[in-house]
Amino acid sequence: MCGVTGYLNLKGESTSRDIVGSMTDAISHRGPDNAGIWTQGSVALGHRRLSIIDLRDAGNQPMVSKDKRYILSYNGEVYNYRAIRKELAAFKYEFKTQTDTEVVLQSFAHWHLDSLSRFNGMFAFALWDSVNQQLYLVRDRYGIKPLYYYEGNNVFAFGSEIKALLAHPEISAAMDKEGLLEYFTFQNFFTDRTLFQGIKLLPGGCFLQLDLRTTQSKIVRYWDYEFQEPTVKRSDKEYIEELDHLFTQAVSRQLVSDVEVSSYLSGGMDSGSITALAAKEIPYIRTFTCGFDLNSASGIELNYDERATAEMMSYEFKTEHYEMVLKAGDMERSMSKLVYHLEEPRVGQSYPNYYIAQLASKFSKVVLAGTGGDEFFGGYPWRYYQGLGNKNFNDYIDKYYTYWQRLLPGREYESVFSPIWSDISHFRTRDIFKNIYPAHFSENTAAEDYINHSLYMEAKTFLQGLLIVEDKLSMAHGLETRVPFLDNDLVDFAMKLPAHLKVKNIPSRGDATSDFQHTSDGKLILRNMMKKYIPHSITEAKKQGFSAPDGSWFQGESMEYIKQSLFSKNARIYQFMNRSEVEKLVSEHMEGKINRRLLIWSLLSVEAWCQQWLIA
Repeated sequence: MCGVTGYLNLKGESTSRDIVGSMTDAISHRGPDNAGIWTQGSVALGHRRLSIIDLRDAGNQPMVSKDKRYILSYNGEVYNYRAIRKELAAFKYEFKTQTDTEVVLQSFAHWHLDSLSRFNGMFAFALWDSVNQQLYLVRDRYGIKPLYYYEGNNVFAFGSEIKALLAHPEISAAMDKEGLLEYFTFQNFFTDRTLFQGIKLLPGGCFLQLDLRTTQSKIVRYWDYEFQEPTVKRSDKEYIEELDHLFTQAVSRQLVSDVEVSSYLSGGMDSGSITALAAKEIPYIRTFTCGFDLNSASGIELNYDERATAEMMSYEFKTEHYEMVLKAGDMERSMSKLVYHLEEPRVGQSYPNYYIAQLASKFSKVVLAGTGGDEFFGGYPWRYYQGLGNKNFNDYIDKYYTYWQRLLPGREYESVFSPIWSDISHFRTRDIFKNIYPAHFSENTAAEDYINHSLYMEAKTFLQGLLIVEDKLSMAHGLETRVPFLDNDLVDFAMKLPAHLKVKNIPSRGDATSDFQHTSDGKLILRNMMKKYIPHSITEAKKQGFSAPDGSWFQGESMEYIKQSLFSKNARIYQFMNRSEVEKLVSEHMEGKINRRLLIWSLLSVEAWCQQWLIA
């Protein structure tokens, strides 16, 4: 696992080793084991290495092909690289290393862009073709590994993190006002925008091709999700048996490593089942759990601490188990580092992820996580039910778009964003939402089809946000996170499963209530299959997210921090938002009138972002 960066001078002038060196140094935390740069004319590539496979210096990057045509800066793991290597060897390709990096390089030399469909793993890379004078930026199918880019001022720059781009003297940080509205609509980015004006995220499943001779670039999608009902259905038993095989295969594939592999272990079945299978191959595997001090929690928050069930599973699987407890105040202590590493706020409170990654990094370079189990197997049925019972496809869009407006009450955007409303009033976030869906989706209107439409949307958006958080906050500590649920074969299977094997009692109309939340209505086939590996008390348990009791903390121990951040006369966020409107919304939470913990977290994050990145 590594960090990628570099830039092209679009005027044809020579690049600077000092500049690409600074860009590479900015992401040194992603690869503390080695740094490398390569320059030739108007092209520069940089790389930071976290050595996981073939720890020798021969695996350092940027890596140059034997004929000097291709130069690669690569971040990720291709888990089936040994099989691909055998194929290439049959074509007389020779290898100097045991790395998957060299396999990716040789694959591109042999199959060119067709090689992308062969890679089963997580990756983001930059590859320079010196013969055709073309740069390729590539992300894996799902966007597990990030890759950002900027084009302007006769510069095309890219990097695994935004801070690498900001190290270039031609690029500075400014607020993308439309991006700010998008974030406060969805608590996420549904497009390729970021909060940084001019800096974009290459979408997962895409490659960008830039021709230096014409300075023209294009983005091409080479893969997309296809959630749909199967044309030929099999028995439930056959589906469960195949799921068992594919899941076991996925976990085994992702244990390939020349360093120790560990695992997160929450009280849920996703990380629990991964740990159960990994423990069969790695005796006394290290596991890590994050819990919360619930002394001041109330209501549903009293269920947030999963340490007891994690300890039970640790005993069951004979793991070497470590845990930590977060308290009120830990958010404040981490906020500046969190904003620096995360760079763009996404999908809710993420500081617990920062702390658990910090703990795991003290013992291991690689950790397994359960991300993706919910998104591919229907873990949020109460959300999908919101999109049922539609007159037509546009009715579905209206319902689901309204549901995913997570932060502001009554869509009071004009008053909240009054300082910049004249600049963003043309911006239609409903159009953003609708444009996620391919045009042919409007042809399928059965209840099962709408379930699949919702799974598609959440994989493209919500899962992408989770993966960005997972990558940034683990790599902040030089830790590689692997996600077995995002194995290609497993995902291909999951997308073609009948909806009724994922979600129980699919209603014909959108009659979801709060009763659906935290039930066991979702992931039915996964629950049945996992009974083979983990206790039934876990597979039958109600759905539980990974969240701190911030609703209570924001009314108690953290209240002073909120006031210092959001009620201060020096708060930077009010360049873009209306102070009186924001203070009113925050006060309603602190007075116990309405739970606005998600909004408060987002306001705190954006205020800290302004303090961190915007020049005064």
